[in-house]
Amino acid sequence: MGRWTVRRWIENGLTIGRRTIGSRMEARRTIGSRIAEGREADRPHRGRRFACLALAAALAAGLAGALPLPMAQAAGVSRSTALPTVDVALVLAVDVSYSMDVEEQALQREGYAQALVSPEFLTALKLGPNGRIIVAYVEWAGDGEQKLVMPWRMIDGPESARAVSAEIASAPLRRVYRTSISGGLLFSAALFPDSGYKALRQVIDVSGDGVNNQGPRVDTTRDEVVSRGITINGLPLMLKRPNSASLDIENLDQYYEDCVIGGPGAFVIPVREREEFIRAIKTKMVLEVAGVKPPPRAPLVVPAVNPPRVSCTVGERIWGERWNN
Repeated sequence: MGRWTVRRWIENGLTIGRRTIGSRMEARRTIGSRIAEGREADRPHRGRRFACLALAAALAAGLAGALPLPMAQAAGVSRSTALPTVDVALVLAVDVSYSMDVEEQALQREGYAQALVSPEFLTALKLGPNGRIIVAYVEWAGDGEQKLVMPWRMIDGPESARAVSAEIASAPLRRVYRTSISGGLLFSAALFPDSGYKALRQVIDVSGDGVNNQGPRVDTTRDEVVSRGITINGLPLMLKRPNSASLDIENLDQYYEDCVIGGPGAFVIPVREREEFIRAIKTKMVLEVAGVKPPPRAPLVVPAVNPPRVSCTVGERIWGERWNN
């Protein structure tokens, strides 16, 4: 189970370059080499500007014109006996708990809507062998508080991307009590078998600003979901500093790395400033759709020898101490 963090993709103008990349394979090799360099440059830099969008911009610059866009097909899910194949089945699972204020929720929603129609995303869409994906949009909060805001929709070009973006943007905002990342993961994982498509990859993109404090343990839930062949990527939102009145923790990014994400090529993109928000979402979705995987790495040390840096039950402990239960 490979896990790694995307923090800095570029140092001093590192780019793919302006040349045209002539094949999907070459594109993946080129992007992969940049990932390796970005991982070597990975260091925690609180307060620095977020640099992830540069990879997405490089995708657009390097691949523009190399992969022609076919005619867009109508969005929707086919129920034919021979299931059509898509490159990715992607569930966008977003936190709507009360720890997210209305402004943050609106920003989160806007980020996903903008990402779907961005040139970088549409370019990445064509990297796959089929040039199409399916997307579902889920909101989650406490255990049993999940809602399928948008069922599976197919995206194969600009027209269907605009339709899906508009559907996500038009849904009303809501806020619900408690935080159950595990409940959101289980709800999202249950959507894949009935998608109506054969997906080459299955991905849950989970974003949130707090730790699991209700429902099943998040780490055991993560393991169960990953065992089904699903990759979990994370977008921890670290816009507010924890205080005595909150249930937040300082190192939410490490919590997501050690307790939430998993599966082949799983990654985390932490967001520490509001101006990073939309760019982070865009970059995250470009990586997920393009199917860029990290280079091979050393085998993971077994958890018994190298336990998580953050307790995977820290949220349940804080909640219990707060309410004496």
